[in-house]
Amino acid sequence: QVQLVESGGGSVQTGGSLRLSCAASGYLDSRDALCWFRQAPGKAREGLATINRVTGTTKYADSAKGRFTISQDHAKNTVYLQMNSLKFEDTAMYYCAAGYWGLSPLGIKYWGQGTQVTISS
Repeated sequence: QVQLVESGGGSVQTGGSLRLSCAASGYLDSRDALCWFRQAPGKAREGLATINRVTGTTKYADSAKGRFTISQDHAKNTVYLQMNSLKFEDTAMYYCAAGYWGLSPLGIKYWGQGTQVTISS
């Protein structure tokens, strides 16, 4: 059974930074990528970033490019999302996920419970 546990969410002002962490446990196939999604109230779940656990290749949504960075620590089996220059519209529940490499929720096999990020002016 795969478990993904997010941490690091919270409330910050616009322009601030947060680093989200996701600790993975259980068996993950080497082909499974780790990803970050978010969902704001009334909106569809949006893929932000994904990382290939073997090669480290990354892919970002346009909304994340230049401000968000996905990274991993193999020893800790943890994936991170560094978020800088945060905007009000970044307010959402952020989810860690594992599945096919990409930004579509259709390829996800496992989801974390989510961590709330709130940006205030």
